[in-house]
Amino acid sequence: MTIAGIAAALVVGLVVGAVGRLVVPGRPAVPLWLTMTIGAVIALLGAISAWLAGLRGFSLLGLVAQAGLAAVGVVIVVATAGKERSDSL
Repeated sequence: MTIAGIAAALVVGLVVGAVGRLVVPGRPAVPLWLTMTIGAVIALLGAISAWLAGLRGFSLLGLVAQAGLAAVGVVIVVATAGKERSDSL
C-alpha cells in the first residue's frame, strides 16, 4: 500500500463521514468530527482489505469498497448513537 493510497482512503473517509450525517434523518447525537474520524478509519480499513484481497494500485473497485464500508460504518454509528437502552427486557 502506497502513501497515495492511504491519503486517498483518508480523504474518501473524511468526505463520506461529513456527508454521512445527511443520510440519517433528524439531529444526530454524534459530532461532525467524530463521524469524519469514523469514516476515515473505516475507509482506511477498506483500503487495507482491498489491498489484502489483491487490488493493488488505484482502482474503482477499491474506491467503492472504501466508500461503501465508510458509509455503512458512519450510518451505523450515527443511527445508534444517543439511543437509550430499555431495562424492560
